[in-house]
Amino acid sequence: MNLAELLSWADDSSLHVLLAAGVSVALALVVHSIGAVIVLRLTRSMPVMAKVVEQCRSPVQVLLPLIALQAVWHGAPDTFPLISGVRHANGLLLLAALTWAGMRAARGAALGVVGLHPVDVEDNLNARRIHTQTRMLARTAMFIVLLTGLALMLMTFPGARQFGASLLASAGVAGLVIGIAARPVFSNLIAGLQLALAQPIRLDDVLIVQGEWGRVEEITGTYVVLKIWDERRLIVPLQWFIENPFQNWTRTGAQIIGTVFLWVDYRMPIEPLRDAARRACEEAPEWDKRLCLLQVVESGERSMQLRVLVTSANSSLNWDLRCKVREALVDFMQREYPQHLPLVRTESAEPRPPAEPPADGSAGELRRP
Repeated sequence: MNLAELLSWADDSSLHVLLAAGVSVALALVVHSIGAVIVLRLTRSMPVMAKVVEQCRSPVQVLLPLIALQAVWHGAPDTFPLISGVRHANGLLLLAALTWAGMRAARGAALGVVGLHPVDVEDNLNARRIHTQTRMLARTAMFIVLLTGLALMLMTFPGARQFGASLLASAGVAGLVIGIAARPVFSNLIAGLQLALAQPIRLDDVLIVQGEWGRVEEITGTYVVLKIWDERRLIVPLQWFIENPFQNWTRTGAQIIGTVFLWVDYRMPIEPLRDAARRACEEAPEWDKRLCLLQVVESGERSMQLRVLVTSANSSLNWDLRCKVREALVDFMQREYPQHLPLVRTESAEPRPPAEPPADGSAGELRRP
């Protein structure tokens, strides 16, 4: 920096600009502190708005001074040193702060709606539906806000203005190339919107995916985390649920019918086993008293197969109930009818005694009958 530039920094107009910038930042921080207290009190009875205000508090603390500085820089004379670069940099920071505030606002609204519908209740089907829709839509909104903010920031550069416009409007050759390159991202984004609106799956749903039993633990913008019963995690892309069939055991309710199979001998009487199955269900707290039925469903060469249908409020309870009923029936047969467990029968013909030779030692003659 030469002497002339140093002198220009020391002139009255420059000092006035710097002083105005400092005062504007201080006033903006004071306004933020007072305004935050007032707004938090006003939104105390509105859970969703309170969460939005809470999430936006930090971004607004940065946003207000940047707005004040932007007004000062635009009012500064063009002779102020590096005024063009300062204005551009402050504009970029302002757009970044606005993007940050928009994303935090979407996140706060989602947290507020989720907080109004807790899932730790007996019948949480509606709450899980709202949680899934809210989180998926919030992630989509945050992605759109981020994309818009980046596009606006790019448009402030003369060389990248066309690229930013293409990104913002999703039109033109540049937008087409970007769309093709980011096809997996956008396909998952669209799949996320489909899942949020149609809701084939929700948080805490019980699914059978690729032969694995588990609960939906998390739904992100690109994949679903399935918590397997043995504490493993199965990561499945969102697009997979749109293109492939899967089982949802809690689509309309968590109640479920379970089966217990048992092989017994044909001589086993059915009624004592039916009574034992009924007693086992009545003694189990996992049984919801809807159904407990024993039937003969298969007859093979050596034994017959029995099936016990039992019901529970959810699949986890039903698994425990099935194990208890199975153990009770096996224990009952071991104590009362051990001879009627499945048997393997064999049958052999009695051997014929050998013919005695003649007394004279001759071989004898064949006689006609």
